[in-house]
Amino acid sequence: MQIKERRSEMGDKITKSPKIRFVGFTDAWEERKFIELLDIREGIRRGPFGSALKKELFVPKSDYVVYEQQNAIYDKWETRYNITKDKFDELRKFVLSEGDFIMSGAGTIGRISRVPNGIKQGVFNQALIRFKINTEVTNSNYFLEWIRSDNMQRKFTEANPGSAMTNLVPMHEVKEWVVSSPSLGEQKKIGDFFTELSYLLTLHQRKLELLKDMKKNLLHKMFPKDGANVPEIRFGGFADAWEQLTVSELANRYDNLRVPITASERVAGSTPYYGANGIQDYVEGFTHDGEFILVAEDGASDLQNYPVQYVNGKVWVNNHAHVLQAKPEIADNKFLMNALKHTNIEPYLVGGGRAKLNADVMMKISFRVPELAEQKQIGSFFANLDHLTTLHQRELNSLENLKKSLLQQMFI
Repeated sequence: MQIKERRSEMGDKITKSPKIRFVGFTDAWEERKFIELLDIREGIRRGPFGSALKKELFVPKSDYVVYEQQNAIYDKWETRYNITKDKFDELRKFVLSEGDFIMSGAGTIGRISRVPNGIKQGVFNQALIRFKINTEVTNSNYFLEWIRSDNMQRKFTEANPGSAMTNLVPMHEVKEWVVSSPSLGEQKKIGDFFTELSYLLTLHQRKLELLKDMKKNLLHKMFPKDGANVPEIRFGGFADAWEQLTVSELANRYDNLRVPITASERVAGSTPYYGANGIQDYVEGFTHDGEFILVAEDGASDLQNYPVQYVNGKVWVNNHAHVLQAKPEIADNKFLMNALKHTNIEPYLVGGGRAKLNADVMMKISFRVPELAEQKQIGSFFANLDHLTTLHQRELNSLENLKKSLLQQMFI
């Protein structure tokens, strides 16, 4: 990121300004110590020693709770442990108040959340660090987004550079950091802007999750349950029972056309190169051309939600995914893909750490199938739902990239 740099009229202190600013703000950002942004007495406090909050001190029920690392990491405020009023009073230095910030200090380090209104009275444990800002010089929304920016996250986790273990920078060092910050008015503008953008991201994320949940529920309702021969929900005009058929009766297998190529041997191109879990690269050439279903052979990333994908057009498939194509007189590719997604594949797998779906076993998997016309309706319905989900995912990705870019250009 390019930044403007000039010297202050007051001595030789270097002041800076970011690449992108709101109209009306031209003053350079001033350098000050990190601790100056915080409350003069309680700016930074690490959680109490572990012995002060041992599990044997917890009680089944009380009005006082313990806040943990998961609260900072996930920005959720449910709690698992309770303490007595006496223990709460003993640890009053570690009480959380509305507007405080907590940061994870072990494991998944550097994650920060702001304490919301209405939480239960409680103390934070040894895995957390609490920040209290000086509201006369620091805006709460600005501080939250600034600390969450990639630049500050890297800065907080730079302890022991080169080590395999990521560690949080000691707080006595953090206090002495020299950082650049704008006027309180500009902080408010920046903070409010990113708060609105974060809210928009949350809405898009919820929409995406709702679409995924809707598909999962519809798969359960639009395919017959175990022991049934008709689904709970179906399109009008179809009433016949579904027939139990094997994959070998419904599809042909084209594993013989697969060609694995190492990363160093691939020639960059526009053809998606598929492995067990999806696209790994884009290459020149192709192994298959048309409508196919790819089913992970080995190396599946999720055995409960087994990798099954519909592809259409030129693709290159390596030897970690089986390649099926529906027999056009009896089956529809889009339906078959969803039928396999709905099937629990895990019982058919062999091997330990790297579970494998053998080809002959896969071809014997059976499930209930309707007539071709109904298959096509179901396949088309889920294809449209998948397309809508993909559009929402792209919008979410675009917003996330926009926020990331703006964080880089609107902060120093």
